Amino acid sequence: MSTPAMRPDASEVYRRYLSAVLLHGHASAKACELGATDLYALNILQLSGPMTPGELAGRTGLTTGPTTRLVDRLEQAGYVRRAADPGDRRKVIVEPVGGPADLDRVMAPARQRVGEILAGYSAEQLDVLFDYFARAADAYQGAADRLRTGSAGTAGTAEH
Repeated sequence: MSTPAMRPDASEVYRRYLSAVLLHGHASAKACELGATDLYALNILQLSGPMTPGELAGRTGLTTGPTTRLVDRLEQAGYVRRAADPGDRRKVIVEPVGGPADLDRVMAPARQRVGEILAGYSAEQLDVLFDYFARAADAYQGAADRLRTGSAGTAGTAEH
């Protein structure tokens, strides 16, 4: 099977894109008086729903001690709450209950600009872009999971 020819600077362009997204996330977190990991964890909870602190630790790559402190900070700020697991009251789950009020304001300029960029694409091009986003997210998540578990083979990892 052949693959489409990549432009010679594809890797550099893609790495610059990933770096810019990461830097924007860090700057957004700081502007909302959060640490980048705190904002990342809150995003995980908002996307995936309630989970145990252990599951959150696994998703963030943190150990249990730093995860406890992270949940403490998010709970104190009013973004999450600890609740008894309805299936096993001996367990605690962490539930998102809100987000940083300033986050939408802080992210609005980038979201507006990206929206303007996306408006320049046809419906078919947008379908391809969002198909890529979904599939690349799965590839990166799988690669991260393999790295955390120590089974970091090269098959199926995403570079571009």
